[in-house]
Amino acid sequence: MKSTPILIHIVEDDAFYGSLLAYHLSLNPDHQVIKFTSAKTFIFALHEKPDIVTLDYSLPDGNGDHLLAQIKEQSPDTKVIFISGQNDIKIAIDLLKKRGVHDYIVKDDDAKDRLWISVEHLKETIELKKEVDTLRNEVEKKYDFQKVIIGNSEPIRQMFNWMDKATKTNITVSVTGETGTGKELVAKSIHFNSLRKREPFLAVNVAAIPRELLESELFGHEKGAFTGAAGRRIGKFEEANKGTLFLDEIGEMDLSLQAKLLRVLQEKEITRIGSNQVLSIDV
Repeated sequence: MKSTPILIHIVEDDAFYGSLLAYHLSLNPDHQVIKFTSAKTFIFALHEKPDIVTLDYSLPDGNGDHLLAQIKEQSPDTKVIFISGQNDIKIAIDLLKKRGVHDYIVKDDDAKDRLWISVEHLKETIELKKEVDTLRNEVEKKYDFQKVIIGNSEPIRQMFNWMDKATKTNITVSVTGETGTGKELVAKSIHFNSLRKREPFLAVNVAAIPRELLESELFGHEKGAFTGAAGRRIGKFEEANKGTLFLDEIGEMDLSLQAKLLRVLQEKEITRIGSNQVLSIDV
């Protein structure tokens, strides 16, 4: 994976120790390291949205809990590593398990080496997220209405108007048209221009799935629900939860399954085959 520049903020009131950590991390040319000796100056620069922050848990003008809350509020994607002189197991466990802190390092002779390893592990996650965000932005641009659907006739302009309204609502959308007219393209354009764009988009061609398997494909099933159900299966509605599920050729469904689908759309609830548990969904 190609390395990308990583912005690291070091917050440490001991100027010598902070310089030691900064120098050690700066040995990697991909690291842009900035030192801060007070909570106040760090918070002032938090708008830079660093990739990683190392925090001294006890600063003269701010404690670790307060600074962590500030980071979560202003820069939620920033990864936090605490470096503390306190070898307090309870604090460390609370920060790691409940507060979303990546690591807790005690100041000792091995601290700078442990910090280096921790940063290297974090970089893989950060670089992957940046790549995913870049791809998402490209997809969103790709599905800009007027870039993917060419036309300026009155029906096309009316369709753009309907699509724009659909992106701003949370309603079920029916897209009609002959085969090959771009119904899935319209559905994708609505999805990637809506608030759901960060969530899954799934397309299911109903006509391409055997009727006896379609209910399981859409709603899922539990182990032993029918012959051949060797384990639990998550259906498309669950997979697409919070996102968009595009059902193509729904007219090919059995009427009984169409009725069940209508109830799902009305009640926003599904039940896997062989289960009594009702699951809330938002698609």
